[in-house]
Amino acid sequence: MEALLNITIYLPLLGIPLILMLKNENSRKWIALIVTSLTFILSLPLLFNFNVAGSGTAQYLSEGSRIMESLDIKYLVGLDGLSLLLFMLTTFMGPIVILSSWDSVKKHLAGYLSMLLLLQTASLGVFASLDLMVFYVFFELSLIPMYFLIGIWGGADRIRATIKFFIYTLVGSLIMLVGLIYVGYDAGAVMNGVNFTTDWRFLSSNLYQIGLEQQTYLFLAFALAFCIKVPLFPFHTWLPYAHTEAPTAGSVVLAAIMLKMGTYGLIRVCLPIFPNAFMEFAPWMATLAVIGIIYGALVAMVQKDVKKLVAYSSVSHLGFVVLGIFAFNAVAVQGAILQMINHGLSTGALFLIVGMIYDRRHTRMIKDFGGIAKKVPIFTVMFMIATFASIGLPGLNGFIGEFLILNGSFFSELYSNKAFAILATTGVILAAVYMLWMFQRVMFGPITNEENNSLADLNAREIGLLVPMVIFMFWIGVHPVDFTKYSEAQVQELLSSSEEKSMAVIKNTSRDELPDWTAKLYDIDEAESQLASTN
Repeated sequence: MEALLNITIYLPLLGIPLILMLKNENSRKWIALIVTSLTFILSLPLLFNFNVAGSGTAQYLSEGSRIMESLDIKYLVGLDGLSLLLFMLTTFMGPIVILSSWDSVKKHLAGYLSMLLLLQTASLGVFASLDLMVFYVFFELSLIPMYFLIGIWGGADRIRATIKFFIYTLVGSLIMLVGLIYVGYDAGAVMNGVNFTTDWRFLSSNLYQIGLEQQTYLFLAFALAFCIKVPLFPFHTWLPYAHTEAPTAGSVVLAAIMLKMGTYGLIRVCLPIFPNAFMEFAPWMATLAVIGIIYGALVAMVQKDVKKLVAYSSVSHLGFVVLGIFAFNAVAVQGAILQMINHGLSTGALFLIVGMIYDRRHTRMIKDFGGIAKKVPIFTVMFMIATFASIGLPGLNGFIGEFLILNGSFFSELYSNKAFAILATTGVILAAVYMLWMFQRVMFGPITNEENNSLADLNAREIGLLVPMVIFMFWIGVHPVDFTKYSEAQVQELLSSSEEKSMAVIKNTSRDELPDWTAKLYDIDEAESQLASTN
């Protein structure tokens, strides 16, 4: 099974030379489809053989040799409860993304398909990596194909969107690299026999503890990179441009996969390695999340472009994920993990649907549509289901994720009051307003544009794209335990071990060792008195 994990990660790369060697355009597309389909099929045994009871530990571990004896940097991949579903979502979306641009992309097709395959390998590597340096390499590698996808195959304003996307994410990543190097050397001083280590298993254990002052700076460095990737308000401004100008496949991958690298990083890295800072900054992160939820919804409401409306809805929906992560209880974190999958399915489907209507009318402006439901009934049904899933209608996947997040946030011990959950609930109401209003204006009413009379309904390929996603929307909505069971043990263990680690750090920290601002930030005097009374 260890070999199968590696084959799944790197199989998409094997398709690139085949695509570049072939001259026939149809053959190139079929090679890309076969490779991504095989990747998904080969990933299924990883899911079926996953030990749910042991999901608190990494499975299918593949460990290479160190770069040098004194540098504990090595190829280390595996899957656990935090990463399994995101890994499976990435393989699931592969053939869907290839099929979505089957007829729409004509320019430099070989390069386009090669970038999609490279992006899939980079994404799979991010979710499977258990060495932080390997994680960082895959994290950065994902920028390159997306840069070209937007810059070459994007819309009219693609250059501006590409530059903004690249600068934002690269700056955050470089700051994270500085923090990663510090952590590596600091951990190497603790770990026997090495000078530098980025092994997540050691960094997340109670054997490695970072002082409160250092945690503060390091948490901010890592969290900045991940919040830009999410993107969390106010680091979100690159996203609407990137989504709007990207080709349909680029928008789908960006929404379904790449944005989750940010929220995944917050759980995988920031929580277990910097638990004190994670808990101390939780109210501040929750504040930004709630602002993003409401702001994204309000801005989406006034959009005239359907694709930009869906892009701003991502800012709002991912605010829920961040809110759940920093609630620091099992219900909310489970909801956050599930909501990452839900957002990938529902928003990915919405971008596919917008791309399908754009291919027919070459416009995304809401005012150019109206009354088309009677002309494209199958399209209308698919659009309606994706819309309902996005707004969290009971019975569909979005409801389960949002319910768990709001439930857990309401009872979170890290948030000073229940206002975060209450305010976040308004985002659910606003989502219904802007999504249903958009759906009504696009699909119903009289046909005012003559071109809409000749619209063709979805063909077999397009139906085949959307049906699997719709099935999962209903499946998660009706029986979510089939999905939450994979992360339950991991979440419980992560929260308890992080809490133990945070208490041990405070116990080993003297008030005199800290600057006044850090002691005040962590309220170290109160913590010391609580520990004394406990002992």
